[in-house]
Formats: sequence, structure tokens, C-alpha cells
Amino acid sequence: MKIEEYIDTLPSDIISGEQIQLTVNSMQSIFDLVDLGSDDVFYHLGCGDGRGVRMAAEYGVKRSVGIDIDMTRIETDAEEKSAVEFVHGDILDADLSDATVILFWFTDAGVVDKMMPKFKNLQDGCRIVTIWSPLPECLPSKVDFPYMVNETPFPPAKSVRDQLLAVFGVDCIDFVTAWEYSERYIRAIEYPEAQNDRFLTILQSVTIWINARNMGITCTEEMPESIRTYVGILRTFFGIEVEHLLEPPASKK
Repeated sequence: MKIEEYIDTLPSDIISGEQIQLTVNSMQSIFDLVDLGSDDVFYHLGCGDGRGVRMAAEYGVKRSVGIDIDMTRIETDAEEKSAVEFVHGDILDADLSDATVILFWFTDAGVVDKMMPKFKNLQDGCRIVTIWSPLPECLPSKVDFPYMVNETPFPPAKSVRDQLLAVFGVDCIDFVTAWEYSERYIRAIEYPEAQNDRFLTILQSVTIWINARNMGITCTEEMPESIRTYVGILRTFFGIEVEHLLEPPASKK
């Protein structure tokens, strides 16, 4: 089956990220990246079990707010710190006007597009942390992949190519870069079935390289032997086809 067909077979909560949580180490890395401190008001949009909101409070922030449409996931704490607040609601309706740091990990393009006008109206210097990719058409101000900081007012990216090169921090994408960055992402999340980490790394490495090749930012136009090997493994052992994603070289279109 084609990779698109395989993705359609996955549970919707895995695709949406509802059952995936960031590790404690990941949250600490994010807070260190944005220099979270006592002058900040932190918002976690789609806060899940609320651990990130509580951890932010440990950094001495003025307020630490978690917003989620499903409050049943949030773990209750009888001795909640006064700086911690949980809001039951849709992030599209949230008032973020006092935010200085926002953690925003949504993969739904529709949600991202609807949030962009709200983000652009935030106070200057507000840091919005995204995971895996920066906000659309924006250059991140800081990157510690898979985390990146988008600071208002957002510097515009001239192209998707410039944006991706800013994220990966290299002049071109090869197999080693694709594999390394895939591993970084897998380590950052708590996927419910950790035994599948190797498979996910292979799948992401291959798709990263193919997408980079289609944008003309791979180190070679020809598929590296390592990528070719993993493409064969996906086809032979998992029945997943990805080669159809390859577009003709720009010079031959």
C-alpha cells in the first residue's frame, strides 16, 4: 500500500497526537531553549495531562496556564500551586493576550492556519514553541530540533527551502541528517508503543529525505544507498510504498 493508505489505517488519536506526551526531559529542554523565567506567562495549548503546565510553575513563572478541550486527561492535584491554571475550552477561543511563552504542538494545518492571526497579534517578543516544524512561512529564532522558537513579530521565510535549511542548520540534507533528526523527534515524545520506535525512525528518515529531494535541498539528486535500503525494507517487510512520492528532478519537469 502507499504510505498515504497506511496512515489512513492508524488510529485517529495517534495521528492527532492526543495520546502522545512530551517527556520530562523534553519539557526541560523546551523551557531552557526559551529561557523561561519569573517574568513569563506560560500557556500550553492542548496541555494533555498537564505535566508541562506544572513544570513551568516550578520555573517561577507569573502564571502557567493549560488549555485543553478534554479535561478528563488532566491529572488532578489537591495541592495545586497558585500559579497553575487549567482552562476547559477550545484554543481557537482562548485569550492569549498576556502570554510571553506558548507551547503549541498541533499538526492539523486547519488549526495552525486559524491560530496564525491570533499569534501575529501577540505582544512583541512572545515566544511560540513548535515541534518538528516552525510556523508557516516564518523563520524560527532558535532551534534545538525538534523544538523551535518562533518569536513575534515573525521574520518571514523567503521560501520553504530557506525555512527548512534554517531548521536543519545544514546546506543540504543527506541520509545522516535525516536519520539523526528523526531519532531526535522520536526521543522527544512518549509514543505509547515504544517497540515501534525503530520503524518510525526509518519511516520518517525516508520521508524527510524524499521531501528534501523534491525541494532540491538534498546533497545528491540520486537516492543514497542507505535510503534505498530502507525504502526496500518498508516495501518488503511492511508493505509500505514511498517511492511514488519522488517527483521528477526540476531540470526534467
